[in-house]
Order: sequence, then C-alpha cells, then structure tokens
Amino acid sequence: MSADPDEELVRQVGAGDPAAVRTLVARKLPRILALASRMLGDAAEAEDVAQETFVRIWRHASGWRRGNARFDSWIHRVTLNLCYDRLRRRREWVTDEVPDVVDPAPLPDAREEPHLIEQALQAIAPRQREAIILVYYQEMSNIEAAATLEISVDALESLLSRGRRALQAILARDGVHE
Repeated sequence: MSADPDEELVRQVGAGDPAAVRTLVARKLPRILALASRMLGDAAEAEDVAQETFVRIWRHASGWRRGNARFDSWIHRVTLNLCYDRLRRRREWVTDEVPDVVDPAPLPDAREEPHLIEQALQAIAPRQREAIILVYYQEMSNIEAAATLEISVDALESLLSRGRRALQAILARDGVHE
C-alpha cells in the first residue's frame, strides 16, 4: 500500500497543532458533508455528523496509526458509523401524537432530476447506497471503498451492481431517463 498522504497531517493534529486541524478540516469537510448528506438525506443532520467526525479525529489523532486502511478510509468509516447511529435512532422514534405544525417547506419539484436521484438513493438497500456513494460520489477506488466498508472487493462490486440495478428500476418507474 502506498504512503498515506494524510499521515503527517494527522500526526500534527495529534500533537495539538491548530493550523493542522484547520488544514485537515478544510481538506476533508466537503467530502464528509457530502457522504453524510447522501446517507441521511438531511443537511442539518449531515453537519452534526461532520462535526462529530472531526471531534473524534481530534480526540483520537494522537493514537491513530496507519494500519490496513488509509486515514481517508478511516474517516469515511467513522462518518458512516455516525450515520448508522442516526438512522437507527430514526427507526426507534415512535409517537402516538401527530405533529401540530405543518412542515412549511415546499413540496419537491418532480422535474428536478438531481432531487429524484437523491430520493432514489434513499430508497435502495443501505449497503448498496453506501457502496454507490463511496465509489461514485466520494470517488474512492473499489479497493478503498471495500476497505472502508470492511468487505472484499468482490462483495463491493456485487453491491454496486445490485445498487445500480435498483436505482435504474426506481428511476425508470419514476420516469427519469438516463
């Protein structure tokens, strides 16, 4: 495995260098926000997850050692785990009461194709969604994405194939042509 381009920066963060923290956040925040937004479908929750991801990096940077995965794979794994926690809490939230306030947000415009694609992503199986987001949106190689998901490359490719088919079926059903 080639040298990790983030290794020295993470070492500096672990040593308490404020400039290194700012550099790391500037370098990684857009990708972490994009990952969390796509996983959760909610920008505010994605910001919370990104913030918690960087708090964890700050807390654990001094003990981080390059192992089987690059730092970028590790930070994506942390973000995915935080997203899983939030998704589990969503499922666990049960109430007998109907909200008193109607959501003031406008209904989505069905002609907005990017919105439909994001909606379709939310409708496929979570592991397929993760694989597609890491490879196509986060631009990870199959090897990096497999390491992040802690699965084999063959398993990742299977998830990607099933995920693409599921997305195509949903988009075809909704009348979106590729």
